Amino acid sequence: MRRRFYMGANLERAVAISDLRARMHRRLPNFVTEYIEGGAEEELTLRENREIFSRILFRPNTLINAAGVDASTKLFGRPLRLPVVIAPTGSNGLYWHEGDQCLARAAAAFGIPFTQSTVSNARLEDVAALPGVRHWMQLYVFRARAFMEELVARADAAGSEALVVTVDAAAFGNREWDRRNYGRDMDPTLANKLDVLRRPHWMANVLARGLPTFANVADKIPPAERTYKRTASWTREQMDLAFDWSDIALLRRIWPRRLIIKGLVTADDAARAADAGADGVVLSNHGGRQLDGMVSGVATLPEVRRRVGDDFTILVDGGFRRGTDIVKALALGADAVMVGRATLYGLAAAGEAGVMRALAILEQEVLRTMALLGRLTVADLGLDCLAARSDPLDGLAVLPAERGVRSLARPSHGLAEQLAEQREGIGSI
Repeated sequence: MRRRFYMGANLERAVAISDLRARMHRRLPNFVTEYIEGGAEEELTLRENREIFSRILFRPNTLINAAGVDASTKLFGRPLRLPVVIAPTGSNGLYWHEGDQCLARAAAAFGIPFTQSTVSNARLEDVAALPGVRHWMQLYVFRARAFMEELVARADAAGSEALVVTVDAAAFGNREWDRRNYGRDMDPTLANKLDVLRRPHWMANVLARGLPTFANVADKIPPAERTYKRTASWTREQMDLAFDWSDIALLRRIWPRRLIIKGLVTADDAARAADAGADGVVLSNHGGRQLDGMVSGVATLPEVRRRVGDDFTILVDGGFRRGTDIVKALALGADAVMVGRATLYGLAAAGEAGVMRALAILEQEVLRTMALLGRLTVADLGLDCLAARSDPLDGLAVLPAERGVRSLARPSHGLAEQLAEQREGIGSI
């Protein structure tokens, strides 16, 4: 019998993120689906973000009483039901009406933070004011520095818990498959316009209400030009190649709460971020949408952890679709992961209820994976429960640790060697 993903409306029958993704493909027009799914150029980075997980394997302990397995943890001193943060994504109103609010409400109900993008379709003040939301604000540093400072002041006044500064978008990525959907002035091609007619549910939910605008930057555009296309073009024009560490220093001076730098992957940059006063980093290649052929943040995670130590917060994103992916990242040294596409698939499939289903699926998978590994808490996860299929992390400086303990003391060599040493009882601490 031919295998098929479930694409129906009964969310309880969506047993994996891939089912929500399949429903999204059924519901959204092609040019909107491509915006979510696509990457830069040959999409090498996009594929690597998923493939690296297949090269990292588990080494479980058995006969462990796992009745009390618990995936909760703390991040910046506050409790998390699941070590997940919803990542910043733009144009969420294209997938579902008031998409940003749907994501934020689901995050609040689930007890995790929601990160709102500078180029979201809702005012940051409106989202931050939603009941129970842990609001993080993502910031692009545009050429108009006064506007940047204005956004920071607005996030401060709104009580945002953290400011997440994206540093890997000084130039806009070359997303060729996305560009092929448009003619002049970001106008969808005729084929894409005809495809919209095949999506009546999307038309009723989104198009009939008018295309969303980028509410946080709209007042920088003349009133007569505040269309979706013109505002999107303005944000691309504002990308600033002159953005550097001096801008991080400025943000640290004017932002009073948690400062997180997103979009770096090297240990040197992470250490410099810590020295600059950042409270944490997100190891990220922008979901494969910026520099093609780039390393995954997961691959550099052990090296970064060794360099910055245990007291500095590390998040990672890129390709997370399964609870097993999340557990692998935690075992490699992450404090939590950011998920973007996984929750967008839920949003595009069924709005807020779809986001809740996506988070529930991930939680169930994390708990199941931890139980099968014989690790009852997040603190129990360490390198000793992993093995490398073909040493994708070769040469990274990290020592095999006791369960839940990260080590900074030994010289570097490949992960496969380190795990092999541990199995043979060599180099124990």
